[in-house]
Amino acid sequence: MQNRIEKIVKLLDDKKAENIEVVDMQGKEYLAKFVIIATTLTGRHAYALLDDLKTELKPDGEEFLGVESSDDWTVIDLGDIMIHLMSETYRVKYNIEEFLKELKK
Repeated sequence: MQNRIEKIVKLLDDKKAENIEVVDMQGKEYLAKFVIIATTLTGRHAYALLDDLKTELKPDGEEFLGVESSDDWTVIDLGDIMIHLMSETYRVKYNIEEFLKELKK
């Protein structure tokens, strides 16, 4: 699991995603064990990151169970890992890090 997370974080970092955060939700009542949140530069950047993730992770057997995508927020469901690629505006507006921290209590 840790290797998968490290690979995702490295890929996002290499492709210029910003403020990458990994939230451990193991043992909590949440739909994934880990949540990775990253800020995108533009809508096109978010789509490019999604394509890069698919290109790099699918050969390793990673299953993309669901993807919801817009210019401001892309959610990628890998089953036990959820990835949120968000514009800076949406990241501030929705502050899902705070929401997840509240769930962890």
